[in-house]
Amino acid sequence: MAGHGSPTITAHGAGMRVGIVAASWHTRVMDGLIDGAQRALAESDVSDVDLVRVPGTMELPVACSVLAPHYDGLVALGVVVRGGTPHFEYVCAGATQGITDVSVRTGVPIGFGVLTCDSDEQALDRAGLPGSSEDKGHEAATAAVATAAALRTALGRFA
Repeated sequence: MAGHGSPTITAHGAGMRVGIVAASWHTRVMDGLIDGAQRALAESDVSDVDLVRVPGTMELPVACSVLAPHYDGLVALGVVVRGGTPHFEYVCAGATQGITDVSVRTGVPIGFGVLTCDSDEQALDRAGLPGSSEDKGHEAATAAVATAAALRTALGRFA
């Protein structure tokens, strides 16, 4: 079951600057993911938030790479729905590896909110919309802020 065993994470992001980088495909799903991320950031006391839209999920890594030096954390949001060609595997693998590489290279936490689904129904169920069982935009934003806060604390010990 998706979401089973998820931890309860509290994020404190006062004073942080966070960017949401969101793909444009699948408007209804993306609207839900963005709303969830924005809600999570507000709940975490992050008031300095920018939203940057890119065409698709493959463009998320380059946008995150350029933006990372200017933010305490980023939230990457996208959705890829399996079709009848290998396109799904290439986009999912490329976006996942690219976003991971940016985060590790820059040291900037990136909440991973890219849905990789077999159907539109699965994507809608994870988008944080009314009736959805999960809110992956909220989870990704919370993870980015919580990680940035944990790193600040850890680095403060070495200052």
